[in-house]
Amino acid sequence: MRKIKYIITLTIIAALAVACGSASGDQGLAAKKKQLEDLQNQAQELDAQIAQLEQEIKAVDPDFKRNNKSAILVAIEELAKKTFTHEVEIRGSVASKKNVLLSAEAMGKIESINVREGQKVSKGQVLVSLDTDMVRNNIKQTQAQLDLATEVFERQERLWKKNIGTEVRYLEAKANKETLESQLAVLQSQLDMMIVKAPFSGIVDNIPAKVGEVAQPGLPLVRLVNPDDIYISADASESFLGKFSPNQEVEVYFPSQDKRIKSKIKSVGQTIKTDNRTFELEVELPKLDFPAQPNQVVVLRLVDYRNDQALVVPTEVIQGDNGGNYVYVITNKGGDQVATKRQVKLGASHNLKTEVDSGLSAGDKVVVKGHRDLSEGVQVSIVQ
Repeated sequence: MRKIKYIITLTIIAALAVACGSASGDQGLAAKKKQLEDLQNQAQELDAQIAQLEQEIKAVDPDFKRNNKSAILVAIEELAKKTFTHEVEIRGSVASKKNVLLSAEAMGKIESINVREGQKVSKGQVLVSLDTDMVRNNIKQTQAQLDLATEVFERQERLWKKNIGTEVRYLEAKANKETLESQLAVLQSQLDMMIVKAPFSGIVDNIPAKVGEVAQPGLPLVRLVNPDDIYISADASESFLGKFSPNQEVEVYFPSQDKRIKSKIKSVGQTIKTDNRTFELEVELPKLDFPAQPNQVVVLRLVDYRNDQALVVPTEVIQGDNGGNYVYVITNKGGDQVATKRQVKLGASHNLKTEVDSGLSAGDKVVVKGHRDLSEGVQVSIVQ
């Protein structure tokens, strides 16, 4: 049979050479197309003759095709149920719950800035002081009045206990004392509002304020950051609703340092943001052996789909025709290993693997190498 195919191949090559040589003459494009069609018809007739001869020989020699060197070599993979996961990447950033811009609660001229950028500070430490002369003077004045009112009240109280004097004078002294105490407390609160203190321990990141400027409520004076209290914040599309859960494992990639770490989802947002149709993911950030700063970009890799009983094939073996997607499986027909086209319905794809929802069963032998050379019913030889 090999000799027959060899002769056929030489015949076709010779015919093509004659066709090409004659085409260099006066033949046009139409003549070339006609010659190509004739040769294709000849090839089909020869294939049919080969198939007929193989059948006739097999009728006399049943072992003929098993030893036929023309069988196509293929590699197969026997399907078994396994775990299949699909992963997505979501852009996020380093965030800190202790990353705040501090401002004064009252208006006043900035008198002193008591820290510098990059300085570590403790909770309660004074960062910025406004001009408090007026408030302090009012406090001194009110304190003096309170001291007098307290002395008067104490005397009236002693007399009242001895039934000397009137109740009205006693009550007036008491009310005057209490009023001045309230005024002093208000002035003390005003004084506190003109002194900016650190609400937590951290590092002074930025000081936009300058001495001599007038501070106003809401006007940033100092940015304070605690780098030890950072986490990852990311916005996930609402199409991923229900696909992530707290304590789910996450891979966090830091492009700037080319570092990867493993972490877990801390919380999943319960509302959709109307401006971009996303919900927030908060991911824990363990102790790092490299620096990470708030607002630094990271990439999260998360599993959004998992099937522990999936049938999976290499994506490259999937082919398509008018009937849809298909793969080749090996079946036994009359003792021969032949290729059979199997239509399949596909699921998710990831990492060059594709989940097959229907069309295949566990134990099927799917062709993973040599599938491009196959056609329905062709005999194959399996490479181990």
